[in-house]
Amino acid sequence: MSGPVRGNAVFTVVVTFAVLLCAVPMTFVVAASNAPSATVLAALLAAVPVGPIIACLLWLDRYEPEPRRLLAGGLLWGVFVATAVALLLEGVGGFVGGISDNRMLEIGAPVAEEASKGLFLLLLLWWRRAELDGVLDGIVYAGMVGVGFAFTENILYLASSYNGSDTVGPGGIKTLTGTFVLRCLVSPFAHPLFTACTGVGVGIAVGSRRRSTRILAPVAGYVCAVLAHAVWNTSTVYGPGNFVTVYLILMAPLFLACVALAVWVRRWEGRMLAGSLADAARRGMLPETDIAWVVDLGARRRSRAYARDTGGETGERAMRAYQQSVIELGFLHSRFLRGVPPPDFAERGHDYVARISALRPTIAFPGQVVPIR
Repeated sequence: MSGPVRGNAVFTVVVTFAVLLCAVPMTFVVAASNAPSATVLAALLAAVPVGPIIACLLWLDRYEPEPRRLLAGGLLWGVFVATAVALLLEGVGGFVGGISDNRMLEIGAPVAEEASKGLFLLLLLWWRRAELDGVLDGIVYAGMVGVGFAFTENILYLASSYNGSDTVGPGGIKTLTGTFVLRCLVSPFAHPLFTACTGVGVGIAVGSRRRSTRILAPVAGYVCAVLAHAVWNTSTVYGPGNFVTVYLILMAPLFLACVALAVWVRRWEGRMLAGSLADAARRGMLPETDIAWVVDLGARRRSRAYARDTGGETGERAMRAYQQSVIELGFLHSRFLRGVPPPDFAERGHDYVARISALRPTIAFPGQVVPIR
């Protein structure tokens, strides 16, 4: 078994085992947090922001869609593993260190929660580095973990707000509504945003030739995630005025900056792919005339529609497979040109070129003659 394949298997086993191991206690914690009816209501409300945020992450991930099983793994890691590990670390910290509730919220929770969420990204970096092509991939995976974590945490907060607690409020529909608006409508992006800082660091590490950067970038990303999380949590301790100020001065601009960064990186990836594929075409790996139909997102959609109209579902599947193989080759060849090829560069490159060569005779782009199948 080759090194990358062994790493893939180990990653899958570790993540699957961790999810299954933590699913039982976290399910029990959620179920025991309140009456069944309140828990079900809390879960339904907590699910409201999940779909839109995931849709935004998938929209960013259109150039080279990440494997759905890995995205699902990140989501489940956030739902079960990150929440379980964070609760354990916070519980031990409070018991052993005698940390007060406010100090735990301000310092302990950010440190523990960002570590438990960021661990999934480090496992990707360690065992599935080939799936990470840069900053945008780091943001997407971090976002999925953050969405899962926020979902479970919101269930606990919403259930507690309905039932009433000293930390949330007197209970009832009014308190529940306030918590829902605050956590699910006003700031549903908080956890994905914090963890995205770690994701950016991991993405920088993947593309760097310097060993120091590969080590320090994820650490710096984690520190930024903890600091942003700590400032956010602290603002909730000292009254609504501080919360609104931090939201307007820090959180909203940070969120907009992260969105702008992700959009800019995606556009940069388009230019990078065009350049790397042009070089690959000069080396005879693919026809140069195909590049625009693969790199431009609008042209890519039109070519898939054309393939569906002329070849049915079979034609569209062939076109999607061809475009995906070309994009994968583009990212891989770009890393080669930048001097940071993965260890299995040659093997993967030959595989992509073989797939491109096998699929090309079965497809045609708009304006070209459709081959007879």
